[in-house]
Amino acid sequence: MQVSVESTTALERKLTVVVDEQQIDDAVQKKLANLSRSVKLKGFRAGKVPMNVVKQRYGSQVRQEVLQDVIQSSFYQAITQEKLNPAGMPSFEPKQSTPGEGLEYTATFEVYPEISLADFSGVTIEKPAVDITDADIDKMLETIRKQHITWQVVERAAQQDDKVTVDFKGTVAGELFDGGSGTDMEVEIGKGRLIAGFEDGLVGLKTGDEKTLDLTFPDPYQNKDLAGKPVQFAVTVKSVKEPVLPELTDEFAAKMGIEGGTLDRLREEVRDNMARELATKIENEVKKNVMDQLLELHNIDIPASLVRQEALGLAQQMASNMQQQGMSTEQTQLSPDLFEAEASRRVSLGLVMAEIVKQQDIKADEDKVRERIEKIAEPYEQKDQVIQWYYGDKRRKAEIESLVIEEKIVDWVLGQVTVKDKSMTFNEIMYPNNEK
Repeated sequence: MQVSVESTTALERKLTVVVDEQQIDDAVQKKLANLSRSVKLKGFRAGKVPMNVVKQRYGSQVRQEVLQDVIQSSFYQAITQEKLNPAGMPSFEPKQSTPGEGLEYTATFEVYPEISLADFSGVTIEKPAVDITDADIDKMLETIRKQHITWQVVERAAQQDDKVTVDFKGTVAGELFDGGSGTDMEVEIGKGRLIAGFEDGLVGLKTGDEKTLDLTFPDPYQNKDLAGKPVQFAVTVKSVKEPVLPELTDEFAAKMGIEGGTLDRLREEVRDNMARELATKIENEVKKNVMDQLLELHNIDIPASLVRQEALGLAQQMASNMQQQGMSTEQTQLSPDLFEAEASRRVSLGLVMAEIVKQQDIKADEDKVRERIEKIAEPYEQKDQVIQWYYGDKRRKAEIESLVIEEKIVDWVLGQVTVKDKSMTFNEIMYPNNEK
């Protein structure tokens, strides 16, 4: 077997393989001999068909099968001989093979890049340093109170934050339109869930009041026929309710299912939950900072085939999520090109991390896997069931093993760099976009 390799790009290789006729003919003869023992032809007993008849009848077909087998087997012999590490599936181009002349083909494929790990000694990675204050706990308790609002009917005019129940009829150019009418619709003023002006138009109205709201549909709008058009909504107020926040008392704590049923115990549990969420957030922030540094320090060529494969997987995952939310198949036809940037990032990181794992001989030891699973199960009441759920499926456990390896990579990198604390408040790290 003759092998030659041509580098067509930084990562693409064109492998030319020539297999002599003797190897092919030996394989054909062996396969024909095996076939002659079982083939059934009219006029001959099973297993007694002469070889020349078998060859005449099946020789061409058997040769084609052998050629396919030889291409596969010789390809793996060739890449082993040339010490090549293909990334993705090769593209085979057999040349015309005439009996007696052997076989020649080319295989084009990308190889994994050679990666030299960077020097981390001059690198600084920030780690958030956060203290949970009493004010943070008070704010969280206020959020919990708002989650348990009750509504009380009032006789006054509606104002911001009230819930108003209305009947309404919408018309465009004097004509009713689909979806433009409804009864007993509850509207929370100030939530911004309806088109601009609808909620504000209810301020000042009392039960029994009627009013026509002159508004305009936004452009763009989900219904293209209505986008940008003026609309009139005739509304009738059925009731006005104001929000009633529960008082922070021992009774409220008991209703929340707090063991012991005291406000002090509620504060302790809220602090514990906040601390658990904070630890996870800090861990994720540090991991992100580490991954960003790995990308910045290792500007590597990446196989386009791996990026395409990763982008396709991301597109399929997003489409599946959208379908689970009720969207149609037509609405979830997503081009993998939309995910190319994220796919490139993932492939680059995966290659660099694989090199760290290889050089540092990092493994997911069983104790760490168990510790990670127990950490995930900690917030749940039925912790043992959650643990059993992970151990009951090899794929689920493998996901945790991957997380453990990632954690070990992060720990290794942090051991090579300078870690600098970055002072932050609880709100700054947990709600970076000021959503709370």
